[in-house]
Amino acid sequence: MNRIILFLIPPQQWRLPVIIMSGAIFGLILYAFYSSKAYSYLSDSPETCVNCHIMAPQYATWQHSSHREKANCNDCHVPHDNIFRKYFFKAKDGARHATMFTLRMEPQNIFIKDAGIEVVQENCIRCHSTLISDSKLLVQTETYLHKFEDRLCWDCHREVPHGRVKSLSSTPYARVPLPVSPVPAWMDKLTNNKTK
Repeated sequence: MNRIILFLIPPQQWRLPVIIMSGAIFGLILYAFYSSKAYSYLSDSPETCVNCHIMAPQYATWQHSSHREKANCNDCHVPHDNIFRKYFFKAKDGARHATMFTLRMEPQNIFIKDAGIEVVQENCIRCHSTLISDSKLLVQTETYLHKFEDRLCWDCHREVPHGRVKSLSSTPYARVPLPVSPVPAWMDKLTNNKTK
């Protein structure tokens, strides 16, 4: 164990450069965490989803849906069976989204992935289980019950809760909350004074 620790400690002449380089790397990581608003992804706030402008149509259509009153993005798009699965899914999905957005790989048309389909279906059933098991409703739909088992909820309820979102241009005048700039006010003021 002592050999491993001694191996990790740089020679005397390299200690200062290693400390400076480690500090710079740590500072860049902190800055990336701050400027990407990574801390906001720990919350369930729907405004977090529009940190990436590409999600504006989804936010805008959800904002005008009946789900707005009872459900936020994470109520539908994140597992709720246990806290570990919830945060693992958020981290995995968020890392994929952040990577795609950072590398400008986001598609014009957004489609849900297989893992997301499974989670959304679970959550539809979780929230609407009383409707699915209501005997009065089942009598009315009894002839169709055999068709429900192999279908997703949105096979029939296609426009719930996002309406007809096809691309960024599908909601051109949507009002969505703009993300707050990560640039500190003093730096913004300094930069704006130089450009004038």
